[in-house]
Amino acid sequence: MTIKPIKSEFDYQSALKRLDVLFDAPIGTQESDEADILALIINDYESRNFPIDSPDPIEAIKIRMEELSLKQMDLAEAMGGANRVSEILNRKRKLTLEMIRKLTSKLQLPAEILVKDYELSA
Repeated sequence: MTIKPIKSEFDYQSALKRLDVLFDAPIGTQESDEADILALIINDYESRNFPIDSPDPIEAIKIRMEELSLKQMDLAEAMGGANRVSEILNRKRKLTLEMIRKLTSKLQLPAEILVKDYELSA
């Protein structure tokens, strides 16, 4: 097993190809251990070179609603009524602190996502 740090796109592509070969290695084998280490190195490289921004608050709410199979009416109590939910999700109105507190609990979303600023639609 020869593993080296990923310092270039070529190294990254080589590591991905090697991991693809090792992916189904039986657990407890040297190949499985190599795959585990490669996955960590690849993840580190991707985190540094291909960062993914978290979605804005409205997109985060919509994603979570989809994950939990919720409808807009399911958020009415937390957001002050069906009309308010529609206004928020259509970016006509900003979330309030009270809404953020309730949504954090109801949707199990971190408050730091919901307090981020976002643009309203014209």
